[in-house]
Amino acid sequence: MKSKIFFFFILLFALFGIIDAGYLTYEHYQQVIPPCTVNRFLPIFSDCGKVLRSSYSVMFGIPLSVAGVFQYSFLLIITVSLLIIKKSGLKPKFVRMLTYLLALQSMIGTIFSLYFIYIQLVIIKSICLYCMLSAFISFVIFFLVLKISYVERFFFRLNIIEFIYKNILKPILFLLDPEFIHSVMTSFGEVIGKTYLRNFLNWKLKYLPLKLKQRILGINFLGPIGLAAGFDYDAKLIHVLSSLSFGFQSVGTVTNLPYEGNPKPRLGRLSRSRSLMVNKGYKNIGVKNIVNKLNGHKFEIPLGVSIGSSNNEEIISSKDAIVDIIKSFSFFEKTRINISYYEVNISCPNLINNKVDFFKSNNLDKLFQSLIKLKIKKPIFIKMPIDKNNQDFFKILKIISKYSFIKGVIIGNLFKDRKSPLLDKGELKKFKAGYFSGKPCEPRSNELIKLTYKKYKNSLLIIGCGGVFSGQDAYKKIRLGANLIQLITGMIFQGPQLISQINMELEELLKKDGFSNIRQVVGVDA
Repeated sequence: MKSKIFFFFILLFALFGIIDAGYLTYEHYQQVIPPCTVNRFLPIFSDCGKVLRSSYSVMFGIPLSVAGVFQYSFLLIITVSLLIIKKSGLKPKFVRMLTYLLALQSMIGTIFSLYFIYIQLVIIKSICLYCMLSAFISFVIFFLVLKISYVERFFFRLNIIEFIYKNILKPILFLLDPEFIHSVMTSFGEVIGKTYLRNFLNWKLKYLPLKLKQRILGINFLGPIGLAAGFDYDAKLIHVLSSLSFGFQSVGTVTNLPYEGNPKPRLGRLSRSRSLMVNKGYKNIGVKNIVNKLNGHKFEIPLGVSIGSSNNEEIISSKDAIVDIIKSFSFFEKTRINISYYEVNISCPNLINNKVDFFKSNNLDKLFQSLIKLKIKKPIFIKMPIDKNNQDFFKILKIISKYSFIKGVIIGNLFKDRKSPLLDKGELKKFKAGYFSGKPCEPRSNELIKLTYKKYKNSLLIIGCGGVFSGQDAYKKIRLGANLIQLITGMIFQGPQLISQINMELEELLKKDGFSNIRQVVGVDA
């Protein structure tokens, strides 16, 4: 509604501008000086004749009044065209192009108006009321255009950031050790989160439209895109992620005992595969230290904690792992930290002890029965594997669905098939250990999301994870049945502006498909 009002006033002032400049053009060619009634009171400051007869009233042989007629007429034509295209529902890129043209043209008019005001006040030392009226009209139009072009200006800014990241920063960063860069970036993010620089990020990057807001399981998710567990495993980014337009975030995976990580390399890049090799094995500072870091803080977006079994040689069986996991949950439950949800990571493929297997026998049942005793009120989500066949995957889901305190599943974890054509063979040779994130995960993740939604849409929330590099990628997962989306790898390859770009693209896709909120899209393709 506000946008329509702004468009109306742009058209109105453009017409005023045409009338004003048209009158001066008529008087110019009639060689008549229009009256300036204020001359009687302020003869020193206002003399239309002095201004309009000066050499500055003509530029390149063309009267400025004629240029004004063309300027305002052009603004009028662009505005009308923009309204027609918006109403026709054409692709957003056409709307953006016209909006940029409108903004550019109104800016040109404003710059020239400022220049001519300077000429009148400083050089000629007199003003023409008609010229000042034209300047005022230009300023108002420019202000109105800024109002209606907020989204387009934001989009343009994000594209500039993306260009700088991909073409300047990323080539430099990708020359350095990935784990070192990860450590530097998370520490830098922690500093930003504690300073006023966060307000700058809010201004430049934060884009969370109301159409993407959802209330699920009593939690207000400000946007559908969350940071997956495995990135902020030491809780450094708890105050900065909202400024990057994340709607929620997961800390961890956290374990009862601290772990410095598997032998290096723990992280690697596969640029052609658009993937990361991950072999950290639950690297984290331990539950006690994480609790101390989170204690006493307020969080702008829902914060979840991913919990797994300690990657320790003392954990020699699934029974030991269950006891260890329960200790971590108990520790968190004794605190007053404002956690919104928990994740249980039962599918990490990079642990030391392969005897810890929750997918064999009744180990998963035993874990859930132990969790019941804690009487946890917060939602619990299970991090699922994507390497299982459909039959085994549904066996896991069947067990999960028996427990009402488990509210959802995250689909899914790392990609393990080293023979897959989704992984570049040349890049794969560099890494003897570890498994893979990013685009190789996408096909199977999407397939499992769809299958899970078709059977468990009424009982399990689905969080889609794997291969999200764009708004289209996220939208596809949501249409297949995911209520929410998590990512890591896409942000590393595309840049920190990616989440805002995804939110912006999702908003456009919703509008194009006739939806008023993201929750209406969930499962429409399943």
